[in-house]
Amino acid sequence: MSDMESLLIQVSQCQLCAPFLAQGTRPVVQLDPQAKILIIGQAPGRKVHETGIPFNDASGDRLREWLGVSREVFFDAKQVAIMPMGFCYPGSYTATTAKKGQSGDLPPRPECAPKWHALLLAHLTQVKLVLLVGQYAQQYYLREHRLTINALAHSELGYDDIANKPKTLTETVKQWRSFGPLFVPLPHPSPRNNIWLSRNPWFEHDLLRHIQQRVSEALG
Repeated sequence: MSDMESLLIQVSQCQLCAPFLAQGTRPVVQLDPQAKILIIGQAPGRKVHETGIPFNDASGDRLREWLGVSREVFFDAKQVAIMPMGFCYPGSYTATTAKKGQSGDLPPRPECAPKWHALLLAHLTQVKLVLLVGQYAQQYYLREHRLTINALAHSELGYDDIANKPKTLTETVKQWRSFGPLFVPLPHPSPRNNIWLSRNPWFEHDLLRHIQQRVSEALG
């Protein structure tokens, strides 16, 4: 058994967040040391929790369309690795827990990424492109000084080198050129983001062509 295989068994048995997960633990990742693209998203939704297949939902359909890849390619761990900020479904807001304006799924559990990401990244040495999907991945990797300290950062770009540091997801995605050849920030592909996409047509007009080219080059 390889070190990566042993580590994935540990991930599958993780109970770190169990007391906070109403639906129970079911870590959902897709990882292989040969992967050329790494997708770091938020956390599994209800449908993904039920099937155990990452991005096996409407969000995944849109993401695959954005990337210009088939389901066959997307679900080939030797080509595409998927490592969310939270590995388990966090549950959803309820009438008693939601504050004004809150709806949908809860945020990823904060314990997961610090516990597992660095350990897993150490084995993903062939990755050529990292897609940071949604605000939680972007906050963790782009706004908290991890551009040069995580195991994948081959460029010398540091957060302090970025002019007009972004404060929102929209600003971050607009400044995608600032994050070097390795990282590309994306909005979440959820249908709940249709309003954002309609208000930001530049994303599909400009950035998607770049992403599809980078994906094609990475998969080679």
